[in-house]
Amino acid sequence: MTADVTISDRARLKPHPLRAAVLAEVHARPFTPIESPRRILHFAFDTAGEAAKADRAALVEFCATRGLDLPKDGAKQHRVKLGGGVLRWEQHSEFTTYTWELPADGDVPFHPAAASLATPMGAVPQPGPVLVALDLHLMRDTETNVTIGQLFDRASLAVAENTGGDALFATDFQADTSGFVRVLLLDRGLDRDRAGALVQRIVELETYRTLALLGLPEAQKLTPSIGRIEARLAEVTDEMQRSGGLSDNHRLLDELTALAAELEAGAAASMFRFGASRAYNEIVQLRLETIGERPVEGFPTWSSFLARRMAPALRTCVTTEERQATLSQKLARAANLLRTRVDVELEQQNRDLLRSMNARTRLQLRLQTTVEGLSVAAISYYVVSLFGHVAEGLHEKGLPIDTPVATALFVPIAVLAIWWMVRRIRQRHIAGED
Repeated sequence: MTADVTISDRARLKPHPLRAAVLAEVHARPFTPIESPRRILHFAFDTAGEAAKADRAALVEFCATRGLDLPKDGAKQHRVKLGGGVLRWEQHSEFTTYTWELPADGDVPFHPAAASLATPMGAVPQPGPVLVALDLHLMRDTETNVTIGQLFDRASLAVAENTGGDALFATDFQADTSGFVRVLLLDRGLDRDRAGALVQRIVELETYRTLALLGLPEAQKLTPSIGRIEARLAEVTDEMQRSGGLSDNHRLLDELTALAAELEAGAAASMFRFGASRAYNEIVQLRLETIGERPVEGFPTWSSFLARRMAPALRTCVTTEERQATLSQKLARAANLLRTRVDVELEQQNRDLLRSMNARTRLQLRLQTTVEGLSVAAISYYVVSLFGHVAEGLHEKGLPIDTPVATALFVPIAVLAIWWMVRRIRQRHIAGED
């Protein structure tokens, strides 16, 4: 291939229709350089379904009315400068995030309150219910004299340093009076690029941590129903050992089918939520590994705190999903066993029915043979009588016929002829049925 031939030369190389999208995805969420001090207000909203379209339209109107750059068609990310701050907008499969980078002054962490700084968010129509509200204060370690223990609840405080030791981050994962989860990030020598990368990873960690735990309420909601189905399945299987009638088996089979339908409805409704919780938890673990925590004496790291608090909740989701799968298999086996019993009972009924039909057929055959014999005798009697009248008439006309003798000789001939005719008629009927 010569140097003047390029991939974009459509006459030679035709690109895959998804190639551009795949290449762009790798660069979809670049780290934004951030310089200390800075306040980061991050919001995540539930925009599943049609809410995402309405949110995008609201963002376009927000930018258009202020003369800002509009998001490109189909773009999932957009970044604009607004006054002294920056707005980053990202749309995901089931949620949308708004991240505001605002200037920060003073040496007091989280002052002023996040609620007073969040007024720009009110200019955009709320796209859906709030899932995440995060107040991250990035400041130089030398700018504050306030101790970490004074800012957070000591019982749930988690503190760690990054791998290089040039940043310390702390939070208690609790919402303040304004509804914001606060994170303090102390800069101990970060450059702008590393500060931006660390801020974005902490923001994503808090977002996906919250989303991962959405599966817990779903699991708690399903637990009573699963327990009731398990208990009723045990009762039904116990009844199966004592039931013997077809009607009882039909009733139990109908109940098992109803239980299976109820279970599958719950499993179908929770399948996406449980799968999403697993995926979000994997992202949380990857972000923690990327940050590379170093413990601070006297405090648990974020990894150890979340492992102690999140793991049981996520394990509940996994256990609930496993219970659904196991229970579905047990219901299927019990239903198959009942269907087998019903089929066997139906076969026995069919066998008994065929036996009774055979008995009736043999009886009908005997009756038919009897009727045929009587019919031959009756018809022969009438034919012989007619022959006797004919013979008497001929005798009176002068023919030398001995009427009694002639009638007597005609009787076997008439009986044989009529028997032969009846037999031929029956054979034709049989041949026609075949």
